[in-house]
Parts: sequence; C-alpha cells; structure tokens
Amino acid sequence: MDKILEGLVSSSHPLPLKRVIVRKVVESAEHWLDEAQCEAMFDLTTRLILEGQDPFQRQVGHQVLEAYARYHRPEFESFFNKTFVLGLLQQGYHSLDRKDVAILDYIHNGLKLIMSCPSVLDLFSLLQVEVLRMVCERPEPQLCARLSDLLTDFVQCIPKGKLSITFCQQLVRTIGHFQCVSTQEKELREYVSQVTKVSNLLQNIWKAEPSTLLPSLQEVFASISSTDTSFEPSVALASLVQHIPLQMITVLIRSLTTDPNVKDASMTQALCRMIDWLSWPLAQHVDTWVIALLKGLAAVQKFTILIDVTLLKIELVFNRLWFPLVRPGALAVLSHMLLSFQHSPEAFHLIVPHVVSLVHSFKSDGLPSSTAFLVQLTELIHCMMYHYSGFPDLYEPILEAIKDFPKPSEEKIKLILSQSAWTSQSNSLASCLSRLSGKSETGKTGLINLGNTCYMNSVIQALFMATDFRRQVLSLNLNGCNSLMKKLQHLFAFLAHTQREAYAPRVFFEASRPPWFTPRSQQDCSEYLRFLLDRLHEEEKILKVQSSHKPSESLGCNETSLQEVASKAAVLAESPCTSDGEKTLIEKMFGGKLRTHICCLNCRSTSQKVEAFTDLSLAFCPSSSVENLSFQDPASSPSTQDGGLTQASVPGPSEEPGVYNPATAAFACDSAMNERMLGSPSDEFCCTENACVPSESSTILVNKDVPQNPGGGSTPSVTDLLNYFLAPEILTGDNQYYCENCASLQNAEKTMQITEEPEYLILTLLRFSYDQKYHVRRKILDNVSLPLVLELPVKRTTSFSSLSESWSIDVDFTDISENLAKKLKPSGTEETCCSRLVPYLLSSVVVHSGISSESGHYYSYARNITGTESSYQMCHQSETLALASSQSHFLERNSPSAVIEQDLENKEMSKEWFLFNDSRVTFTSFQSVQKITSRFPKDTAYVLLYKKQNSTNGLSGNSSTSGLWVNGDPPLQKELMDAITKDNKLYLQEQELNARARALQAASASCSFRPNGFDDNDPPGSCGPTGGGGGGGFNTVGRLVF
Repeated sequence: MDKILEGLVSSSHPLPLKRVIVRKVVESAEHWLDEAQCEAMFDLTTRLILEGQDPFQRQVGHQVLEAYARYHRPEFESFFNKTFVLGLLQQGYHSLDRKDVAILDYIHNGLKLIMSCPSVLDLFSLLQVEVLRMVCERPEPQLCARLSDLLTDFVQCIPKGKLSITFCQQLVRTIGHFQCVSTQEKELREYVSQVTKVSNLLQNIWKAEPSTLLPSLQEVFASISSTDTSFEPSVALASLVQHIPLQMITVLIRSLTTDPNVKDASMTQALCRMIDWLSWPLAQHVDTWVIALLKGLAAVQKFTILIDVTLLKIELVFNRLWFPLVRPGALAVLSHMLLSFQHSPEAFHLIVPHVVSLVHSFKSDGLPSSTAFLVQLTELIHCMMYHYSGFPDLYEPILEAIKDFPKPSEEKIKLILSQSAWTSQSNSLASCLSRLSGKSETGKTGLINLGNTCYMNSVIQALFMATDFRRQVLSLNLNGCNSLMKKLQHLFAFLAHTQREAYAPRVFFEASRPPWFTPRSQQDCSEYLRFLLDRLHEEEKILKVQSSHKPSESLGCNETSLQEVASKAAVLAESPCTSDGEKTLIEKMFGGKLRTHICCLNCRSTSQKVEAFTDLSLAFCPSSSVENLSFQDPASSPSTQDGGLTQASVPGPSEEPGVYNPATAAFACDSAMNERMLGSPSDEFCCTENACVPSESSTILVNKDVPQNPGGGSTPSVTDLLNYFLAPEILTGDNQYYCENCASLQNAEKTMQITEEPEYLILTLLRFSYDQKYHVRRKILDNVSLPLVLELPVKRTTSFSSLSESWSIDVDFTDISENLAKKLKPSGTEETCCSRLVPYLLSSVVVHSGISSESGHYYSYARNITGTESSYQMCHQSETLALASSQSHFLERNSPSAVIEQDLENKEMSKEWFLFNDSRVTFTSFQSVQKITSRFPKDTAYVLLYKKQNSTNGLSGNSSTSGLWVNGDPPLQKELMDAITKDNKLYLQEQELNARARALQAASASCSFRPNGFDDNDPPGSCGPTGGGGGGGFNTVGRLVF
C-alpha cells in the first residue's frame, strides 16, 4: 500500500483523481497489516509530511499517518519512539534541519496520536530536556512560537523543579533576542502573534509555579539593563509586562531602586528600554510600570537618571501619540515625565515644536476618541505653559491651536503640579531614608534664617504674597542692572519657581540691610520694611533721571551706596512725582497722601500740608492696662518727607545721638526697635526743638464719637486704632504749636485726613513704648481684633485756584461724572470735602512673638489677593456714604460692612491662608489669624497689609490668551530663568548625593525623625527644636530674635 501511495502522489494524474485514490488508501487503514507494512507506511507518511514537495503531498501524509496510527497504535508507538524523536530534534530529518518548524509540528501531532500510550511518558521526559536545550539555542520567533504551542498543549514537557526556573530565564533571554526586520503589515502581525504565544506560555508557567516569576523578572531586568553596546534587547520583552501581577509593583520597584549592585548606567539603560516598550502594540500596563519606576527613582532621589532619561526619551514618547494602539499609555507616561520635570523648561520645549501639528491632525479627523485625547493633552499643555511662562514666541501657536478646548482652573493646575514634582514623590519605597527635603504641600517656599533675620523673612513673604506688587516686580526689565530692585526681583523669582523647600536670601539681605542694623542681632521688621520701600523708591527715581538725561546710553545700574542714593534723592525732592506715569512702583503700590491741618486756638489761623506716606503708625487708645507707659503721640502722623514717601523719625530721649546717620535722612530710626515717635508737627509748621519730644504732660483730645476703650473691657479692633489715629488732637504743654501769626507758642488743634488711598495699605501697631520711669522699652500685649474688611475714610478735596500755594489742590476725578458744583461751597469758602469709605481686604499679618522689644521672633500670615477679584457687596453700600458729614470718616463698629464682614469671614475659613515661619510654610485659616493672641498671649499682630478692593488697576498684558502671562505672573527674563534652572539642577544633585550618603549608612543608622513637624501645641512663633526666638519662653537665650 505504501508503494501505491508513493506512486500516486508523485504521478501526473489530475488532482481530483488523486484525492479519490487517497480516500481509498485512508479507508484501507482499517484492514490488518503486518508490522513491516505499518512501518513502511509510517516512514512514507513521515517523509511526505517533512519533505513533501507541495502542500498536497504534506496534506496526504498527515491524513494517512493519522488514519494508520489510529488503527495500528502499537505499531505507531514502536515507530514513534524516544530514539526517533531524539534524532529528529538533534539531527533533523534527511535534508531537513533540526530547527525547522516542520519537525516540531510533526512531533506535536505525534504526541497527540500516542497520548494514551504508556510510552508517551518516556517522550515527556525526553522533551523536558530537549526543550530546554532548544531554548538555550535562541530559536527564531516562529520556531519558539511552535514550541510554545507544543508546551501549551503538553505541559508535561515543561521542565520541572529547578530546571523550570532555568527554562523560564532562558525563554526570557530568547525573547530578548527576537527581531523582526520586515516592515510589511502582514509580517508584523505574524511577528506580534508569535511573540504573544511565547509570552502566554511564560504566563502559564508563572501561574503553575509562582517560584519562577521573580527569577524571570530578574532576567528581564538583566537584559534591559545591559550596557553591552553589541546587544540591544528586543522590544518584544514588553509582551511580558502585562502578565506581571500589579500587586508586585511596590516590591519590585523597591528591590530595583534600593539595590546597591544596580549601577546608574544600568538603571538608565533599563528605564530607557522600558520607555521604548510603549511602542509594543497590545501590551498592557507598560505605562503603569514605567511611571512606577520613575516615581521609585524620585523617591530615592536619583535625579540624574531621571533628568538624562527624560531629555533622551521625551520626544520618542510624544511621537507615540500618533499611534492609536499605544496612545493611552504614551500619554500617561508623557504627562508624568513633563509634570515631574519642574526644575527646567528644557524637556517641555523639546516637544513644543511638534504640538501644533499633532493637535491639527486630531482635530481634523473628528473622532470622539481623538477629541477626548485632545482634552487630556491640552490640560497637560496648559499646566506646562503655566509653570514655564515667559516664552510667547513658542506658546502663541499652541494657544491658538487649543483655544477651543477647556482650560483647567489655576487651582487645578497648581494641584497637579504640586502632586507631580519629583520632590513631592512618596519615598515609602525607601523606608530607612529620611524624609525628602522638598517643597511643602503648600507649594510655597520658605526663607532660611541667616541668623536673627526673621524680621526680614516675615516682611519679604508678606510683600511676595502681595500679588499685584509681586507681578509688577517680576515684570520689570532690569537686565544689566545690579540695583536693589533687581535683587528683589531675583528673590521673588526664586520664591516662585525654586524646587527648594527654603531659599537662603543672602545676597538680598546684604544689599537691603540698613547700615545701622548690626548683623546677626535683633531688629524691628517695621523699620526694615520702611527702609526697604524707601530705598527702592529713591533708587527708581535716580534711575529715571539717569534714563531721561542719557536716553541712548545704557543705564549703568551699578550698586549704589546709601549715601549716593540719599544725596541724589535730596535733589529730586524739589520736584516730586505727581502723575501716575511719573510715580515709582513703590508710590503706585504703597503710596498714599495725608493732609495735616493745624488751627491756632488763639487767632484761629490755619495751616495745612499734604504729605505722602507708605504706612500708618497706629497707637493704642489710653487704657488702664497701659496707664503707666509713656505713649508716643497718639495722633502721630505717618513717616513723611517733603516730596518723598517718608519722614525721619525723631530720636527719643533714650537714644544715642550718634545713631541718627545723616545718610539715612529719609528714615532715621531707633537703633533697637523703631518706635517712630512722630507726634510733633513737621518743620513746615515751625515747631520748636523741644516741641518735637512728647512728654508725660502732653494732653490728648480725642473726638467724643470715638470710644477710648470700646465696649468697656472688649478687645479693640484695628478700626478703633484707625479712629484714634484720625481723631482731632489738642497740641498743648510741651507740644504747643508755634503760630507765625501770633509769633509765639500757642495751643492748637491738629486734624489729619487721608486724601489719597494706596493700593496696599500698611498699618503698623505701635506696640513698643518707652517707660521713662524705668528706662526700658516695653511691649503692649493687648489683643487687637483684625477685621477681614477694613473701610478707610478718604477725604477728596477740591479747592479754588485763589487759595494759598500751601493749600493742596486735589480734585476727585472719580466724581467728575457727578455734579461737582453741588460739592463746592459758595464763593469765598476755603474748600469742599467729599468723603467716602474705601474697602480693603486683609492680605497679610506680620506677628511678633515675645514679651519685649529686646526679644522675640517674627513670622507672618498671608494669602493671595489680586486687584482684579470680584468686588464685594459692601463696596456698593459704602458708596452711599460719600456725601456724609465731615465726621463720617470715623469708622463705627456698626458700619455697613459689619454684617457683610461676618459673611466674608465665614467664606474665608475655607480659603487658603499660609503661615510663613522662616523655612517652614504651612496651611492655616483666617480663624487661626484671629485667635493667635488669645491662644498665645505673647504673639501679637504688628504689621498689617490690606489690599484695596474694587480696584481696576490690573496689570496690562495679564491675559491667558496673550501667551505672555499664562499663570497670572509675568514671564521671567531669560537671565532669571537660567539662574533658577541652574540652581534647581544643583538642588537635585545635592539631594541625590545626600540620599546616596544616607543609603550607605542605612544599615547601621536608626531612623528617627519627626515626620509631622513640631508639636501642634507649640505656638506658631516658637522656632521649635530648630532654633529661633521662642518669644514665649522666659530664658535669656530663647528670647533672642531670629
């Protein structure tokens, strides 16, 4: 029968005839044949299957073999023995190579035919050895796939015990050698199918024998971390990722990132190759593992690897967005890489040129999946442009392309960025390492105490949180300058963009420290604030003069000494700036005007002067609690200077004459704490020298409408202190007024009115008084209620041109639209006043913690308020008081804003307030601000910043659509951005080095730290275990100012 079959398949008969005869041969298999005939038939059919010239011959071989093996099983079992199978696997079949897939197919079918025979067990034992040998020979994908089919059907052929681990490891290496050189879709699909079969086999083995999983994964990492340039592991290894249980992520990532034997070069290679896996279709969870490894490396502070890999692979990841099969995973990895790379715009700018074309492509196809993808992509782009504003030339085309998609809110953007930074990653993977020193959860940056510099830190943080002022400073073009404003801009830029938890402002401190401030000693924050603002103001005036005289030359903005500033300012004082265009930034933000009116009680002659101010010093109303203290003149005027912004404080009797430095003519101060005893009239009022020193005999006359001790024993408010400040005062005794008309000292009545309100109102509570009896400076610890809403009485004045030049002419231009004639007195009258209440919202509070001026600590509460926020209801109600009587400027406790203030306070409970305590920044609430003194009696509000509401003084160009001020803050100059980027890289390197040093000591070092910070019962003013001035303590050392 074998001869007939052999002649038939090689004959030239028609194919249908051949099929009929073959059917007859198959049917004859039922008949009895001797062993020799069966063996001849098996040999022929085997030859047809393995060496058939065409598909028909191979098909005939399979049909006849299966039929004869079924009816003649003992004979086939004898034929298909261990020796025969071993020969096929090791030597091949005649001309057929042993690695030919046909041999594996033949053996696979043979096993099916003798599955019920006892001899199959011998074949299983044989194959367990042979399949391991075959895998070690790195078979091609097709052969490996056929082997996987065989082992999937016959799991008995898989090596057992320790050999199973070896088999899995070798199979992983084999997959790592897979390559597909074809670019045709058919071949690519076939290749992916083959790889999938192999990975499925490994999955089955891992499930059956869990002990093989970890060694297999170790082999995967060994392959992808290899630094051998002659070998590039296949992307096909990505097919294994989907079969790794996600529950093992934590264990595996910890093992990889903390293993000291894994070198940085190997980890970099491994991470790069894992990112390459994103291009593997159908593979699931690749993005999950890539992101987990990125986070793990951040947790152990291996930032060098993260930087290198991100810059190397970010464009490749972005390009994967073009392919639908791998797009979701690629977008997830791209988002994490960009959002975590926050120290430099370099990574984001690598993909910026490709964004527009991608967006246009997906917008044009109109598919729902494309639209959903673009929404996610645009959110990512907005976050990055917010974080790295200042590149309008790069961002304008992108903003135009994505303008139709929703833009996330600023709060959402901040949340995303704060949660994604490398320095915010949880380092639970490295349990024995200290907490990562990154930015706090607030996203704000602290200021390092340089040694008794808390007075500067608290003031700088308050100014930084004055949003409009910060934006104006950052928007200044100061390239090439070395001015103090340039240093403030540098400091603000670092506070906004540094990755550090706290920044050391050494350069700014040295440049801004008043000359009479002894380094590393306690100082007054209010005195420092006044000096800083005045210095910035005078410096800008000088630069404006230089630019007007030399418009074509560069403003050689070299460091100007204080003496030079003061001397040039004296010249400029002759022609003070009046128009908004000529005002300095300090005048625009903090400058107001105050009119002082003095009336001689003898001859009734009057004198008045309008002076500029940057802050108001509010004294406390006389009360039993401070009756033994000698107060400054309660009606003290703000520090002023003719034509300038401030007036020199007159030294008190206890001060050394030498402290008053001529170079500081604009702001002479007390050497220890600036008490600003400003009660005496200015020289323009012709006061005598003695009249400038308040004494115990000074008599105060306060308007009866203003309670001197409100509510009996109730807590006074800032409103009460402001009332007291503006109350009429009788100048008598040693404080008499020199009347030119009477040509003698006379009793006089002095009143003050605010005629122009500032954008930011600075109020200083005069808490430090000089006790002449004991010759010490004491602190008034009285609690003061801080209203969230403050209404400042402003007297707009209109005067005729016939008035004396000493009289101010100040028309209220905001009331031009109204009938101005109704506000003017008849001819011959001296002036007409228009009073209105200007609403302010509390922006920041600088707190002094301590019991005297010689000790304590400063910290500040602050929040973001911009002039473009929606106005409150009470603003409208305040307008109804514009035509009130001349007494209406005294604020009553039941003013129209009282009820609305309560509503605002309730709303503010949920808004963000921040507590800045040197290096430490935490979230807090307005309720905490209000209750600070009641909880900690030695912690008292000292300097307050209020932001004017209903303001239309927004910054030009602050538009999200312009591409210039994407995040509300102006773009940084390239010089600043480069400096911040350089420092951020340095910081990451420092963290990495520290982490490596700690890792070397981790085995022997104990892990003890306070993860939750200081005890919640400690007052905010306490510097805690890190040092600083307790203020609340009574030991000498703890009461020093830090």
